Amino acid sequence: MPEAATGVLTPDEILVDLARRGDRSACEELFFRHRGVAYSVAYRLLGHEQDAQDAVQDGFLKAVTHLQAFDGRSTFRTWLVKIVHNAALDLGRKRKRRSTQPLSDEENNGTDPACDDDPARGLHQQDLHRLLTAALDRLSPAIRSTFVLFADAGLSYKEIAEVQEIPIGTVMSRLHHARNKLQSYLNLDAIDGVDI
Repeated sequence: MPEAATGVLTPDEILVDLARRGDRSACEELFFRHRGVAYSVAYRLLGHEQDAQDAVQDGFLKAVTHLQAFDGRSTFRTWLVKIVHNAALDLGRKRKRRSTQPLSDEENNGTDPACDDDPARGLHQQDLHRLLTAALDRLSPAIRSTFVLFADAGLSYKEIAEVQEIPIGTVMSRLHHARNKLQSYLNLDAIDGVDI
């Protein structure tokens, strides 16, 4: 189902139509395509791997249940991210944001395989990840959410406005504020040598 004979991916719109008619493989392909961005958004909003997985699962179940309600005014990806975004926010309100847990691959003993050949690089990446996560945690939930949709999900201003149900001007303002605050936090932490 994912590829036609020519090697071209089947467009989401066609997969949505097939999934609405009960084609399970089309539904699976839709979610397989977009699970990475959905998880990325949920993880950045919640800061905990298991909570993010729970939010993605909840969001996917809601999307499957309400697939007939998808009207095509936005892309399927934007619609799904909105559902997962809202599921993450709901879960976050219930559980409160936990301290960030590092993502690791247990098969690699908790290390990033790309960093195995250079331990210094791996430590540097861990430091950057920790600093960025701490800086993101200092943003207000609304501004952090907008920034995550832009930076992690790669949504356009218009798509973010649709997901958050706010004007595009507010999206632009929040992103500007997030960039300034993050730059300030990261510069101060680097200058002060603050261990976050």
